[in-house]
Amino acid sequence: MTDLRLSARTKSIPPRFWNRSAAEIAGERHRIDEFTTPVLALDESAEGHNIRRFAQWAKEQGVEFAPHGKTTMSPRLWRHLTEAGATAISVATPWQAQLARSEGVRQVLLASELLDPAAATWLARELDDDAGFRFSCFLDSQEGLEVLTATRGDRPVDVLIELGEQGGRTGRRSSDEALALAWAAARESRVRLHGLAGYEGSLVADRSPESEAKVRAYYARLIELFETIESFELWDADRPPVITVGGSIWFDVAAEVFAPLKDRARIVLRAGSFVAQDDGVWGAQSPLGPQSGVEDPLRPALRLWSRVISRPEKGLVILDAGKRDVPGDLGFPVAVAVDGTSLAGHEVFRLDDQHAYLRVPEDSALKPGDVVRLGISHPCGGFDRWRVLPVVDDANAKKPRVVGFVETCF
Repeated sequence: MTDLRLSARTKSIPPRFWNRSAAEIAGERHRIDEFTTPVLALDESAEGHNIRRFAQWAKEQGVEFAPHGKTTMSPRLWRHLTEAGATAISVATPWQAQLARSEGVRQVLLASELLDPAAATWLARELDDDAGFRFSCFLDSQEGLEVLTATRGDRPVDVLIELGEQGGRTGRRSSDEALALAWAAARESRVRLHGLAGYEGSLVADRSPESEAKVRAYYARLIELFETIESFELWDADRPPVITVGGSIWFDVAAEVFAPLKDRARIVLRAGSFVAQDDGVWGAQSPLGPQSGVEDPLRPALRLWSRVISRPEKGLVILDAGKRDVPGDLGFPVAVAVDGTSLAGHEVFRLDDQHAYLRVPEDSALKPGDVVRLGISHPCGGFDRWRVLPVVDDANAKKPRVVGFVETCF
């Protein structure tokens, strides 16, 4: 943040702050209501709490966490995660891996296949240039293996065989195919067979008993494949293999199901949305969310300040925030009271590019010029709409103060 300068290109920053450093503005502790609406802010207290809470939970469960960096695409927040004990930062694309390296991330997990020859060449050089750099990626095809083995270098690339499921995303559909690929990888000198990977999020969409049964069955297939590969002694004898799974709503089940393997493998969970949580889909379904009943739950850390620009009907308010400011793919934003609770009877039901439609009780006191706080659903979609987010001390305070800024790299 010390090098970040605010400008007219920094959304919602008032002109009097242009051409000044973000650190200087943060030091002055301006109120968030001095910024131009709409403005999305990150709650510093909630973000810090969420990272500490998840790290504590992972330690209690005896698992590691490599949170998905694509959620925030913020090097500053990545540092907060690694400082809290994250084993690695997970990324989704080779470019994200390169960005993470440029920002000093020492351990990167590419939670996808690496098929780009230029990226593979970069990786080979990066591994040889820095003996302390640790990298692993998913593998689900012979073609992917050939891309990696075609590179030149001294250090091999760690690969995680991905087991998929019919109707899912990537990953070998059958265990026999995955085993054959493991054998092929084990025979190559340019790669090291480092473990197994899976992703359950594309198989189910909720926490229903039926969905949980599907997830458990999928995890059971991973365990069976792990033990088959183990029986053939294909794992690297010098270090324990890795099993990595666990999106943002199934990490509790993953920790439970894979617990019997903890003395033979490193269980690495990739959940990333816990950093910001939300007031929508993750808040409702996260195993550590407010609806889970656990003590000290995760807290929503993103809030949007939006202004009423019109009340054309008694039961309708139009806000100055839309799809360019908040996501609506996994649920619409939620109107919240100053204390963070839901604003009863007020419901966003439609988003245009720059407008939100808020259904209100006919006796609602809202009028043009008033400010409404919105919680979001789907943190990834919140961060990726903002290059710079103000950081406030407490989003649920009556007049939150801006104490910093977070820059994103989407």
